[in-house]
Amino acid sequence: NRHQQIGDKTHPIDSLSDIAKAQITNLQIVDAEIQRLQHQLGIAQVARESFLATLQSEFAKLG
Repeated sequence: NRHQQIGDKTHPIDSLSDIAKAQITNLQIVDAEIQRLQHQLGIAQVARESFLATLQSEFAKLG
């Protein structure tokens, strides 16, 4: 039997209202999207570091 905890309260999911169950689903979707965006941000940060390193290398050639 699955339970959901919010704060210090835990309830069986089966006992929750349809509205509460929908909000649990919404939270799961949003949490997954946040994780996806954090992954994308990590990729962008690595790319930025690479671009900056290339720019610094080009500047170094100028003396």
